[in-house]
Amino acid sequence: MSSSTPRTSRIATAVAASVAAALALTPLTTAPAAARTTGGDGPGARVMTAEGPVRGTVAGPVRTFQGIPYAAPPTGERRWKKPQPVRPWSAALDARAPRSACVQPVDQPISIAGGGSEDCLYLNVTTPAGPPSHLRPVIVWIHGGSFVYGDGASYGAAKLAAARQGAVVVTVNYRLGAFGFLSAPGLRAPADLGLLDQQAALRWVARNAAAFGGDPANVTLMGQSGGGYSVCAQLVSPGARGLFHKAIVQSAGCAGPDGSFTRAEAEEQGRAVVEAAGCDDGDAADAVDACLRGLSAEDLVAASAAGHDGYRPVVDGEVLPEAPARAIAAGRFARVPVLHGSTRDEMSGLAGLDEVMTGRPLTAEGYAEKVAEAFGADAPAVLAEYPVRDHQAPGAAWSAVLTDSEWSTAALDTQRALARHTPVYAYEFAEASSPYFRGFPRPASFSLGTGHMVDLAYLFENDLFEPLDAAQEGLSDTVVGYWSRFASTGRPNGAGLPQWRRFTCGDGYVQALASGRVGRTDFAAGHHYGFWKRLTAS
Repeated sequence: MSSSTPRTSRIATAVAASVAAALALTPLTTAPAAARTTGGDGPGARVMTAEGPVRGTVAGPVRTFQGIPYAAPPTGERRWKKPQPVRPWSAALDARAPRSACVQPVDQPISIAGGGSEDCLYLNVTTPAGPPSHLRPVIVWIHGGSFVYGDGASYGAAKLAAARQGAVVVTVNYRLGAFGFLSAPGLRAPADLGLLDQQAALRWVARNAAAFGGDPANVTLMGQSGGGYSVCAQLVSPGARGLFHKAIVQSAGCAGPDGSFTRAEAEEQGRAVVEAAGCDDGDAADAVDACLRGLSAEDLVAASAAGHDGYRPVVDGEVLPEAPARAIAAGRFARVPVLHGSTRDEMSGLAGLDEVMTGRPLTAEGYAEKVAEAFGADAPAVLAEYPVRDHQAPGAAWSAVLTDSEWSTAALDTQRALARHTPVYAYEFAEASSPYFRGFPRPASFSLGTGHMVDLAYLFENDLFEPLDAAQEGLSDTVVGYWSRFASTGRPNGAGLPQWRRFTCGDGYVQALASGRVGRTDFAAGHHYGFWKRLTAS
Protein backbone atom coordinates (compact mmCIF):
# COMPACT_ATOMS: atom_id res chain seq x y z
CA MET A 1 0.00 0.00 0.00
CA SER A 2 1.63 3.18 -1.15
CA SER A 3 -0.07 5.59 1.24
CA SER A 4 0.96 5.85 4.86
CA THR A 5 -2.65 6.13 6.05
CA PRO A 6 -4.26 2.75 6.83
CA ARG A 7 -6.75 1.75 4.15
CA THR A 8 -9.44 0.86 6.66
CA SER A 9 -9.43 4.30 8.25
CA ARG A 10 -9.57 6.01 4.84
CA ILE A 11 -12.55 3.90 3.80
CA ALA A 12 -14.26 4.66 7.10
CA THR A 13 -13.75 8.37 6.43
CA ALA A 14 -15.07 8.03 2.89
CA VAL A 15 -18.35 6.41 3.95
CA ALA A 16 -18.93 8.07 7.33
CA ALA A 17 -21.06 10.87 5.88
CA SER A 18 -23.28 8.39 4.05
CA VAL A 19 -23.77 6.36 7.22
CA ALA A 20 -24.70 9.42 9.24
CA ALA A 21 -27.22 10.52 6.63
CA ALA A 22 -28.75 7.04 6.53
CA LEU A 23 -29.58 7.23 10.21
CA ALA A 24 -32.01 10.04 9.52
CA LEU A 25 -33.46 8.37 6.45
CA THR A 26 -35.72 5.87 8.18
CA PRO A 27 -37.13 5.41 11.68
CA LEU A 28 -37.16 1.62 11.31
CA THR A 29 -36.47 -0.13 14.61
CA THR A 30 -37.36 -3.57 15.85
CA ALA A 31 -40.36 -3.98 18.10
CA PRO A 32 -39.91 -3.66 21.87
CA ALA A 33 -38.94 -7.00 23.35
CA ALA A 34 -41.93 -7.12 25.67
CA ALA A 35 -44.31 -6.90 22.70
CA ARG A 36 -43.06 -10.05 20.99
CA THR A 37 -45.09 -12.97 22.35
CA THR A 38 -45.79 -16.53 21.30
CA GLY A 39 -48.58 -19.10 21.53
CA GLY A 40 -50.12 -21.03 24.41
CA ASP A 41 -49.21 -23.72 26.86
CA GLY A 42 -49.07 -27.39 26.00
CA PRO A 43 -47.27 -30.61 26.84
CA GLY A 44 -43.61 -29.88 27.34
CA ALA A 45 -44.18 -26.21 28.16
CA ARG A 46 -42.67 -26.69 31.63
CA VAL A 47 -38.98 -27.46 32.10
CA MET A 48 -36.94 -27.74 35.28
CA THR A 49 -33.62 -25.94 34.91
CA ALA A 50 -30.73 -26.04 37.37
CA GLU A 51 -31.91 -22.67 38.72
CA GLY A 52 -35.64 -23.42 38.86
CA PRO A 53 -38.72 -24.29 36.77
CA VAL A 54 -39.67 -22.31 33.65
CA ARG A 55 -42.94 -22.20 31.75
CA GLY A 56 -42.82 -21.50 28.03
CA THR A 57 -45.11 -22.01 25.06
CA VAL A 58 -45.78 -24.70 22.49
CA ALA A 59 -46.73 -23.49 19.02
CA GLY A 60 -46.69 -25.74 15.97
CA PRO A 61 -43.45 -27.70 15.70
CA VAL A 62 -41.50 -25.90 18.44
CA ARG A 63 -41.40 -25.08 22.12
CA THR A 64 -40.16 -21.61 23.05
CA PHE A 65 -38.84 -20.34 26.38
CA GLN A 66 -37.98 -16.65 26.52
CA GLY A 67 -36.44 -14.26 28.99
CA ILE A 68 -34.61 -16.85 31.10
CA PRO A 69 -31.96 -15.18 33.29
CA TYR A 70 -28.51 -16.71 32.95
CA ALA A 71 -26.79 -14.27 35.30
CA ALA A 72 -27.81 -11.76 37.95
CA PRO A 73 -28.91 -8.33 36.70
CA PRO A 74 -25.74 -6.22 36.17
CA THR A 75 -27.33 -3.21 37.85
CA GLY A 76 -26.38 -1.00 40.80
CA GLU A 77 -23.20 -2.30 42.38
CA ARG A 78 -22.95 -4.95 39.64
CA ARG A 79 -22.56 -2.42 36.83
CA TRP A 80 -19.19 -3.15 35.18
CA LYS A 81 -18.76 -6.30 37.26
CA LYS A 82 -18.20 -9.78 35.91
CA PRO A 83 -21.47 -11.70 35.48
CA GLN A 84 -22.68 -13.09 38.80
CA PRO A 85 -24.77 -16.22 39.46
CA VAL A 86 -28.52 -15.83 39.29
CA ARG A 87 -30.52 -16.44 42.47
CA PRO A 88 -32.46 -19.75 42.16
CA TRP A 89 -36.26 -19.72 42.22
CA SER A 90 -38.93 -22.26 43.17
CA ALA A 91 -42.17 -21.06 41.52
CA ALA A 92 -42.38 -21.52 37.74
CA LEU A 93 -40.75 -18.61 35.93
CA ASP A 94 -43.00 -17.15 33.23
CA ALA A 95 -40.91 -17.60 30.08
CA ARG A 96 -43.64 -16.88 27.55
CA ALA A 97 -42.30 -13.50 26.44
CA PRO A 98 -38.80 -12.05 26.07
CA ARG A 99 -37.28 -9.67 28.57
CA SER A 100 -35.44 -6.44 27.96
CA ALA A 101 -32.63 -5.96 25.48
CA CYS A 102 -29.35 -4.55 26.77
CA VAL A 103 -28.91 -0.78 26.86
CA GLN A 104 -28.14 0.71 23.44
CA PRO A 105 -28.59 3.87 21.37
CA VAL A 106 -31.69 4.13 19.18
CA ASP A 107 -30.05 5.79 16.18
CA GLN A 108 -29.80 2.81 13.81
CA PRO A 109 -32.26 0.61 11.91
CA ILE A 110 -31.06 -2.37 13.97
CA SER A 111 -31.61 -0.56 17.29
CA ILE A 112 -34.14 -1.99 19.72
CA ALA A 113 -36.98 0.46 20.29
CA GLY A 114 -36.90 1.94 23.77
CA GLY A 115 -33.15 1.58 24.15
CA GLY A 116 -33.15 -1.47 26.43
CA SER A 117 -32.23 -1.80 30.10
CA GLU A 118 -29.22 -2.62 32.23
CA ASP A 119 -31.23 -5.59 33.55
CA CYS A 120 -30.76 -7.62 30.38
CA LEU A 121 -28.77 -10.83 30.88
CA TYR A 122 -31.45 -13.13 29.50
CA LEU A 123 -31.56 -15.84 26.88
CA ASN A 124 -34.22 -17.59 24.83
CA VAL A 125 -34.52 -21.29 23.99
CA THR A 126 -36.32 -22.78 20.98
CA THR A 127 -36.53 -26.55 20.66
CA PRO A 128 -38.59 -29.08 18.67
CA ALA A 129 -41.93 -29.74 20.32
CA GLY A 130 -41.81 -33.54 20.19
CA PRO A 131 -39.98 -35.64 22.75
CA PRO A 132 -36.41 -36.33 21.59
CA SER A 133 -35.30 -39.85 20.82
CA HIS A 134 -31.77 -38.67 21.59
CA LEU A 135 -30.11 -35.50 22.82
CA ARG A 136 -30.13 -32.89 20.07
CA PRO A 137 -27.30 -30.58 19.02
CA VAL A 138 -27.30 -27.12 20.58
CA ILE A 139 -26.79 -23.88 18.65
CA VAL A 140 -25.94 -20.78 20.68
CA TRP A 141 -26.60 -17.61 18.66
CA ILE A 142 -24.61 -14.42 19.35
CA HIS A 143 -26.34 -11.52 17.63
CA GLY A 144 -24.48 -8.84 15.69
CA GLY A 145 -24.76 -5.09 15.84
CA SER A 146 -21.18 -3.75 16.09
CA PHE A 147 -21.10 -4.61 19.83
CA VAL A 148 -23.54 -1.71 20.34
CA TYR A 149 -26.97 -2.77 19.04
CA GLY A 150 -29.42 -5.67 18.95
CA ASP A 151 -30.73 -8.47 21.14
CA GLY A 152 -31.27 -12.21 21.06
CA ALA A 153 -35.06 -12.22 21.06
CA SER A 154 -35.29 -10.50 17.66
CA TYR A 155 -34.06 -13.73 16.06
CA GLY A 156 -36.89 -16.22 15.96
CA ALA A 157 -35.36 -19.67 15.67
CA ALA A 158 -38.33 -21.91 14.87
CA LYS A 159 -37.11 -22.93 11.41
CA LEU A 160 -33.57 -23.65 12.58
CA ALA A 161 -34.83 -25.66 15.57
CA ALA A 162 -37.34 -27.65 13.54
CA ALA A 163 -34.90 -28.61 10.76
CA ARG A 164 -34.53 -32.27 9.83
CA GLN A 165 -31.82 -32.94 12.39
CA GLY A 166 -33.57 -30.85 15.04
CA ALA A 167 -31.66 -28.51 17.33
CA VAL A 168 -31.96 -26.64 20.58
CA VAL A 169 -31.33 -23.00 19.65
CA VAL A 170 -30.32 -20.52 22.34
CA THR A 171 -30.27 -16.79 21.50
CA VAL A 172 -28.39 -14.59 23.94
CA ASN A 173 -28.33 -11.01 25.17
CA TYR A 174 -24.94 -9.65 26.29
CA ARG A 175 -23.86 -6.24 27.52
CA LEU A 176 -23.20 -3.78 24.72
CA GLY A 177 -21.33 -0.56 24.10
CA ALA A 178 -20.06 1.24 27.18
CA PHE A 179 -21.69 -1.33 29.47
CA GLY A 180 -19.95 -4.29 27.88
CA PHE A 181 -16.75 -3.09 26.21
CA LEU A 182 -15.67 0.20 27.80
CA SER A 183 -12.00 0.55 28.72
CA ALA A 184 -11.44 3.99 30.23
CA PRO A 185 -8.56 5.36 32.30
CA GLY A 186 -9.81 5.45 35.87
CA LEU A 187 -12.66 2.97 35.40
CA ARG A 188 -12.06 -0.06 37.58
CA ALA A 189 -13.69 -2.72 35.42
CA PRO A 190 -12.81 -5.69 33.22
CA ALA A 191 -12.45 -4.73 29.58
CA ASP A 192 -14.51 -7.49 27.96
CA LEU A 193 -17.67 -7.86 30.00
CA GLY A 194 -19.69 -8.62 26.85
CA LEU A 195 -17.44 -11.60 26.12
CA LEU A 196 -17.67 -12.71 29.74
CA ASP A 197 -21.47 -12.55 29.49
CA GLN A 198 -21.35 -14.81 26.45
CA GLN A 199 -19.20 -17.27 28.39
CA ALA A 200 -21.67 -17.17 31.28
CA ALA A 201 -24.44 -18.02 28.82
CA LEU A 202 -22.36 -20.94 27.51
CA ARG A 203 -21.93 -22.21 31.06
CA TRP A 204 -25.72 -21.95 31.49
CA VAL A 205 -26.04 -24.13 28.38
CA ALA A 206 -23.64 -26.66 29.87
CA ARG A 207 -25.85 -26.87 32.98
CA ASN A 208 -29.24 -26.79 31.32
CA ALA A 209 -29.13 -27.99 27.71
CA ALA A 210 -30.18 -31.53 28.63
CA ALA A 211 -33.32 -30.25 30.35
CA PHE A 212 -34.48 -28.93 26.96
CA GLY A 213 -33.42 -32.06 25.09
CA GLY A 214 -30.03 -30.70 24.05
CA ASP A 215 -26.61 -32.30 24.22
CA PRO A 216 -24.20 -30.20 26.32
CA ALA A 217 -21.33 -32.08 24.67
CA ASN A 218 -22.42 -30.96 21.19
CA VAL A 219 -22.65 -27.15 21.24
CA THR A 220 -22.13 -24.92 18.21
CA LEU A 221 -21.34 -21.25 18.81
CA MET A 222 -22.75 -19.17 15.96
CA GLY A 223 -22.68 -15.45 15.20
CA GLN A 224 -22.84 -12.88 12.43
CA SER A 225 -20.96 -9.57 12.06
CA GLY A 226 -20.30 -8.39 15.63
CA GLY A 227 -21.57 -11.77 16.77
CA GLY A 228 -19.18 -13.43 14.33
CA TYR A 229 -16.27 -11.41 15.68
CA SER A 230 -17.42 -12.53 19.12
CA VAL A 231 -17.10 -16.15 18.00
CA CYS A 232 -13.59 -15.38 16.70
CA ALA A 233 -12.72 -13.96 20.12
CA GLN A 234 -14.21 -16.94 21.95
CA LEU A 235 -12.13 -19.28 19.79
CA VAL A 236 -9.10 -17.56 21.32
CA SER A 237 -10.33 -16.84 24.86
CA PRO A 238 -9.17 -19.31 27.53
CA GLY A 239 -12.43 -18.80 29.43
CA ALA A 240 -14.47 -20.31 26.59
CA ARG A 241 -12.32 -23.37 26.08
CA GLY A 242 -14.41 -26.54 26.20
CA LEU A 243 -17.73 -24.68 26.30
CA PHE A 244 -18.44 -25.19 22.59
CA HIS A 245 -17.44 -27.84 20.08
CA LYS A 246 -18.08 -26.24 16.67
CA ALA A 247 -18.30 -22.69 15.36
CA ILE A 248 -20.27 -20.89 12.64
CA VAL A 249 -18.90 -17.46 11.70
CA GLN A 250 -20.92 -15.32 9.29
CA SER A 251 -19.60 -12.06 7.80
CA ALA A 252 -16.67 -11.64 10.16
CA GLY A 253 -13.05 -12.02 9.15
CA CYS A 254 -11.27 -13.42 12.18
CA ALA A 255 -8.02 -12.63 10.37
CA GLY A 256 -9.19 -9.17 9.30
CA PRO A 257 -8.61 -5.70 10.77
CA ASP A 258 -11.85 -5.18 12.72
CA GLY A 259 -11.86 -8.02 15.25
CA SER A 260 -10.41 -6.32 18.33
CA PHE A 261 -8.88 -3.22 19.89
CA THR A 262 -5.56 -3.01 21.65
CA ARG A 263 -5.74 -1.71 25.19
CA ALA A 264 -4.39 1.65 23.98
CA GLU A 265 -7.02 1.91 21.23
CA ALA A 266 -9.80 1.02 23.64
CA GLU A 267 -8.61 3.52 26.24
CA GLU A 268 -8.46 6.26 23.61
CA GLN A 269 -12.14 5.60 22.90
CA GLY A 270 -12.85 5.39 26.62
CA ARG A 271 -11.13 8.70 27.33
CA ALA A 272 -13.58 10.38 24.96
CA VAL A 273 -16.50 8.84 26.89
CA VAL A 274 -15.09 10.09 30.20
CA GLU A 275 -14.72 13.60 28.80
CA ALA A 276 -18.18 13.63 27.21
CA ALA A 277 -19.67 12.45 30.50
CA GLY A 278 -17.96 15.28 32.41
CA CYS A 279 -16.08 12.78 34.55
CA ASP A 280 -12.57 14.02 33.72
CA ASP A 281 -12.35 16.68 36.44
CA GLY A 282 -9.36 15.97 38.64
CA ASP A 283 -6.74 13.26 38.35
CA ALA A 284 -7.93 10.73 40.91
CA ALA A 285 -8.93 7.41 39.39
CA ASP A 286 -11.39 6.84 42.21
CA ALA A 287 -13.19 10.04 41.25
CA VAL A 288 -13.47 8.98 37.61
CA ASP A 289 -14.78 5.56 38.58
CA ALA A 290 -17.31 7.00 41.01
CA CYS A 291 -18.48 9.58 38.48
CA LEU A 292 -19.06 7.02 35.75
CA ARG A 293 -20.85 4.65 38.12
CA GLY A 294 -23.07 7.49 39.26
CA LEU A 295 -24.36 8.23 35.79
CA SER A 296 -27.78 7.06 34.69
CA ALA A 297 -27.89 4.58 31.84
CA GLU A 298 -29.35 7.29 29.60
CA ASP A 299 -26.55 9.74 30.39
CA LEU A 300 -23.92 7.08 29.82
CA VAL A 301 -25.41 6.22 26.42
CA ALA A 302 -25.47 9.92 25.54
CA ALA A 303 -21.77 10.21 26.40
CA SER A 304 -20.81 7.01 24.59
CA ALA A 305 -19.76 6.31 21.04
CA ALA A 306 -22.69 5.26 18.87
CA GLY A 307 -22.43 3.88 15.35
CA HIS A 308 -20.18 1.04 14.26
CA ASP A 309 -16.62 1.93 15.24
CA GLY A 310 -16.55 2.70 18.95
CA TYR A 311 -16.41 -0.74 20.57
CA ARG A 312 -14.63 -4.03 19.97
CA PRO A 313 -13.34 -6.86 22.17
CA VAL A 314 -10.19 -5.61 23.88
CA VAL A 315 -6.90 -7.48 23.99
CA ASP A 316 -6.58 -7.29 27.78
CA GLY A 317 -4.17 -10.21 28.34
CA GLU A 318 -6.77 -12.16 30.30
CA VAL A 319 -10.19 -12.57 28.70
CA LEU A 320 -8.60 -12.02 25.29
CA PRO A 321 -4.87 -12.74 25.61
CA GLU A 322 -4.02 -11.65 22.08
CA ALA A 323 -5.69 -10.37 18.93
CA PRO A 324 -7.77 -13.10 17.27
CA ALA A 325 -6.07 -12.49 13.93
CA ARG A 326 -2.65 -13.11 15.42
CA ALA A 327 -3.71 -16.07 17.55
CA ILE A 328 -5.57 -17.82 14.75
CA ALA A 329 -2.70 -17.32 12.29
CA ALA A 330 -0.41 -18.98 14.84
CA GLY A 331 -2.82 -21.82 15.61
CA ARG A 332 -3.47 -20.64 19.17
CA PHE A 333 -7.21 -21.19 19.25
CA ALA A 334 -9.77 -23.87 20.05
CA ARG A 335 -9.40 -26.28 17.15
CA VAL A 336 -13.05 -27.05 16.55
CA PRO A 337 -14.67 -27.47 13.12
CA VAL A 338 -15.64 -24.10 11.64
CA LEU A 339 -18.24 -23.13 9.03
CA HIS A 340 -17.18 -19.71 7.77
CA GLY A 341 -18.31 -17.34 5.03
CA SER A 342 -19.67 -14.02 3.86
CA THR A 343 -22.21 -12.55 1.46
CA ARG A 344 -21.25 -11.74 -2.11
CA ASP A 345 -22.42 -8.13 -1.80
CA GLU A 346 -21.54 -7.23 1.80
CA MET A 347 -21.36 -3.48 1.14
CA SER A 348 -24.10 -3.05 -1.45
CA GLY A 349 -26.49 -1.31 0.95
CA LEU A 350 -23.89 1.21 1.99
CA ALA A 351 -22.79 1.75 -1.62
CA GLY A 352 -26.37 2.58 -2.61
CA LEU A 353 -27.12 5.02 0.18
CA ASP A 354 -26.31 8.21 -1.72
CA GLU A 355 -28.69 7.21 -4.50
CA VAL A 356 -31.43 6.30 -2.04
CA MET A 357 -31.09 9.61 -0.21
CA THR A 358 -30.77 11.90 -3.22
CA GLY A 359 -32.62 9.97 -5.91
CA ARG A 360 -29.59 10.37 -8.17
CA PRO A 361 -27.45 7.39 -9.13
CA LEU A 362 -23.72 7.55 -8.59
CA THR A 363 -21.96 8.75 -11.74
CA ALA A 364 -18.67 7.45 -13.11
CA GLU A 365 -17.05 10.70 -12.00
CA GLY A 366 -18.53 10.34 -8.52
CA TYR A 367 -17.29 6.76 -8.34
CA ALA A 368 -13.76 7.87 -9.20
CA GLU A 369 -13.94 10.55 -6.50
CA LYS A 370 -15.02 8.02 -3.87
CA VAL A 371 -12.21 5.66 -4.82
CA ALA A 372 -9.69 8.52 -4.69
CA GLU A 373 -10.91 9.58 -1.24
CA ALA A 374 -10.77 6.03 0.09
CA PHE A 375 -7.55 4.78 -1.50
CA GLY A 376 -5.41 7.83 -2.11
CA ALA A 377 -2.38 7.07 -4.26
CA ASP A 378 -3.68 3.54 -4.93
CA ALA A 379 -6.87 4.85 -6.56
CA PRO A 380 -5.65 4.51 -10.19
CA ALA A 381 -4.88 0.83 -9.63
CA VAL A 382 -8.28 0.24 -8.03
CA LEU A 383 -10.10 2.01 -10.87
CA ALA A 384 -8.18 -0.04 -13.43
CA GLU A 385 -9.09 -3.27 -11.60
CA TYR A 386 -12.76 -2.26 -11.21
CA PRO A 387 -13.74 -0.28 -14.33
CA VAL A 388 -17.34 0.88 -14.47
CA ARG A 389 -17.88 -0.98 -17.76
CA ASP A 390 -17.52 -4.30 -15.93
CA HIS A 391 -20.42 -3.55 -13.57
CA GLN A 392 -24.14 -2.87 -13.74
CA ALA A 393 -23.64 0.76 -12.70
CA PRO A 394 -21.04 2.93 -10.96
CA GLY A 395 -22.78 2.17 -7.66
CA ALA A 396 -22.32 -1.54 -8.28
CA ALA A 397 -18.62 -0.99 -8.98
CA TRP A 398 -18.28 0.93 -5.70
CA SER A 399 -20.09 -1.88 -3.88
CA ALA A 400 -17.66 -4.44 -5.32
CA VAL A 401 -14.62 -2.36 -4.32
CA LEU A 402 -15.82 -1.95 -0.75
CA THR A 403 -16.93 -5.59 -0.44
CA ASP A 404 -13.75 -7.08 -1.82
CA SER A 405 -11.29 -4.82 0.00
CA GLU A 406 -12.98 -4.88 3.39
CA TRP A 407 -14.76 -8.24 3.59
CA SER A 408 -13.92 -10.83 0.97
CA THR A 409 -10.14 -10.61 1.34
CA ALA A 410 -10.43 -11.02 5.12
CA ALA A 411 -12.85 -13.93 4.65
CA LEU A 412 -10.42 -15.90 2.52
CA ASP A 413 -7.49 -15.01 4.79
CA THR A 414 -9.51 -16.34 7.72
CA GLN A 415 -10.43 -19.58 5.98
CA ARG A 416 -6.82 -20.24 5.04
CA ALA A 417 -5.57 -19.48 8.55
CA LEU A 418 -8.16 -21.73 10.19
CA ALA A 419 -7.76 -24.54 7.68
CA ARG A 420 -4.10 -25.00 8.56
CA HIS A 421 -5.21 -26.30 11.96
CA THR A 422 -8.86 -27.41 11.90
CA PRO A 423 -11.64 -28.55 9.51
CA VAL A 424 -13.22 -25.61 7.66
CA TYR A 425 -16.26 -25.39 5.40
CA ALA A 426 -16.36 -22.12 3.47
CA TYR A 427 -19.34 -20.49 1.75
CA GLU A 428 -20.45 -17.40 -0.12
CA PHE A 429 -24.09 -16.35 0.14
CA ALA A 430 -24.59 -15.39 -3.50
CA GLU A 431 -28.34 -14.99 -4.04
CA ALA A 432 -28.78 -12.44 -6.85
CA SER A 433 -31.90 -10.90 -5.33
CA SER A 434 -32.63 -11.17 -1.62
CA PRO A 435 -35.15 -9.64 0.76
CA TYR A 436 -34.09 -6.27 2.09
CA PHE A 437 -34.72 -4.39 5.30
CA ARG A 438 -38.46 -3.87 5.65
CA GLY A 439 -39.50 -0.32 4.74
CA PHE A 440 -36.02 0.68 3.57
CA PRO A 441 -35.81 1.86 -0.07
CA ARG A 442 -33.38 0.36 -2.59
CA PRO A 443 -31.32 2.11 -5.25
CA ALA A 444 -32.78 1.93 -8.74
CA SER A 445 -29.53 1.79 -10.75
CA PHE A 446 -28.22 -1.57 -9.53
CA SER A 447 -29.27 -4.70 -7.66
CA LEU A 448 -28.22 -5.06 -4.04
CA GLY A 449 -27.84 -8.83 -4.32
CA THR A 450 -27.28 -10.23 -0.84
CA GLY A 451 -25.74 -7.58 1.37
CA HIS A 452 -24.46 -7.49 4.91
CA MET A 453 -26.86 -9.09 7.41
CA VAL A 454 -29.45 -9.94 4.74
CA ASP A 455 -28.45 -13.63 4.81
CA LEU A 456 -30.07 -13.81 8.24
CA ALA A 457 -33.50 -13.57 6.61
CA TYR A 458 -32.90 -17.13 5.37
CA LEU A 459 -32.06 -18.52 8.82
CA PHE A 460 -34.26 -16.69 11.33
CA GLU A 461 -37.69 -15.16 11.67
CA ASN A 462 -36.90 -11.45 12.11
CA ASP A 463 -39.21 -8.49 11.57
CA LEU A 464 -36.32 -6.44 10.18
CA PHE A 465 -36.54 -8.21 6.82
CA GLU A 466 -39.00 -8.46 3.96
CA PRO A 467 -40.60 -11.91 3.55
CA LEU A 468 -38.96 -14.56 1.36
CA ASP A 469 -40.48 -15.47 -1.99
CA ALA A 470 -40.90 -19.08 -3.12
CA ALA A 471 -37.41 -19.42 -4.62
CA GLN A 472 -35.85 -17.83 -1.57
CA GLU A 473 -37.79 -20.18 0.69
CA GLY A 474 -36.21 -23.07 -1.19
CA LEU A 475 -32.74 -21.63 -0.65
CA SER A 476 -33.62 -21.09 3.02
CA ASP A 477 -34.47 -24.78 3.35
CA THR A 478 -31.08 -25.69 1.87
CA VAL A 479 -29.14 -23.29 4.08
CA VAL A 480 -30.98 -24.33 7.23
CA GLY A 481 -30.30 -27.94 6.30
CA TYR A 482 -26.57 -27.27 5.93
CA TRP A 483 -26.31 -25.27 9.16
CA SER A 484 -28.26 -27.75 11.25
CA ARG A 485 -26.35 -30.69 9.80
CA PHE A 486 -23.05 -28.99 10.61
CA ALA A 487 -24.26 -28.35 14.16
CA SER A 488 -25.11 -32.02 14.46
CA THR A 489 -22.02 -33.62 12.92
CA GLY A 490 -19.36 -30.98 12.21
CA ARG A 491 -19.98 -31.48 8.47
CA PRO A 492 -22.71 -29.75 6.43
CA ASN A 493 -23.37 -32.66 4.07
CA GLY A 494 -26.51 -34.74 4.41
CA ALA A 495 -29.23 -36.52 2.47
CA GLY A 496 -30.88 -34.31 -0.14
CA LEU A 497 -28.23 -31.58 0.08
CA PRO A 498 -25.74 -30.77 -2.72
CA GLN A 499 -22.22 -31.95 -1.90
CA TRP A 500 -20.09 -29.45 0.01
CA ARG A 501 -16.38 -30.19 0.13
CA ARG A 502 -14.07 -29.19 2.92
CA PHE A 503 -11.92 -26.08 2.39
CA THR A 504 -8.18 -26.74 2.33
CA CYS A 505 -5.32 -24.35 1.71
CA GLY A 506 -4.45 -26.31 -1.42
CA ASP A 507 -7.97 -26.60 -2.84
CA GLY A 508 -9.75 -23.50 -1.50
CA TYR A 509 -13.22 -24.97 -2.01
CA VAL A 510 -15.98 -22.38 -1.37
CA GLN A 511 -19.66 -23.31 -1.66
CA ALA A 512 -21.91 -20.79 -3.45
CA LEU A 513 -25.37 -20.57 -1.90
CA ALA A 514 -27.95 -19.25 -4.37
CA SER A 515 -31.35 -20.31 -5.71
CA GLY A 516 -30.79 -23.01 -8.32
CA ARG A 517 -27.02 -22.65 -8.05
CA VAL A 518 -25.49 -24.39 -5.08
CA GLY A 519 -21.97 -25.60 -5.65
CA ARG A 520 -18.37 -24.57 -6.06
CA THR A 521 -17.44 -20.94 -6.83
CA ASP A 522 -14.04 -19.43 -7.55
CA PHE A 523 -14.20 -17.03 -4.64
CA ALA A 524 -10.64 -15.72 -4.98
CA ALA A 525 -11.07 -14.78 -8.63
CA GLY A 526 -14.58 -13.42 -8.16
CA HIS A 527 -13.40 -11.00 -5.47
CA HIS A 528 -9.99 -10.05 -6.92
CA TYR A 529 -8.17 -11.55 -3.98
CA GLY A 530 -4.76 -11.52 -5.64
CA PHE A 531 -5.09 -7.85 -6.52
CA TRP A 532 -5.85 -6.80 -2.95
CA LYS A 533 -3.05 -8.89 -1.51
CA ARG A 534 -0.58 -7.32 -3.92
CA LEU A 535 -1.88 -3.86 -3.16
CA THR A 536 -1.61 -4.22 0.60
CA ALA A 537 1.87 -5.73 0.29
CA SER A 538 3.20 -2.83 -1.78
